[in-house]
Amino acid sequence: MQIDTEQPSNTIHIPFLVSDRAAARIAYLLLKQPENCFFRISVEGGGCSGYRYHFTFDAQVTEDDVIFEKDAAKLVIDEISLGLLAGSQMDYEEDLMGAMFVIKNPNTTSRCGCGNSFSV
Repeated sequence: MQIDTEQPSNTIHIPFLVSDRAAARIAYLLLKQPENCFFRISVEGGGCSGYRYHFTFDAQVTEDDVIFEKDAAKLVIDEISLGLLAGSQMDYEEDLMGAMFVIKNPNTTSRCGCGNSFSV
């Protein structure tokens, strides 16, 4: 299933937003990958609080993947992970401590002290 993150009101709404800054960074990173790659976001079990976000590059789309496109950025999230990400916003931040993708997830009930894992 393919979803544009800037959808007209008459299309199916998948509640996951990607900021312009995150889309630009993903597009930049994809330039360094083979031609048919995309940026995969998944939620995996693990970490101190139960779940953690996982970011990787992939060239294979499965039947349960949802494809998001914004500008030159192409992202894929599997349906199970998307359920845990419903209503979330992804951003890219740079500060003195480093640069990273940040997901603001309204479903999170707690986070670990280091901020790398969460529970719902």
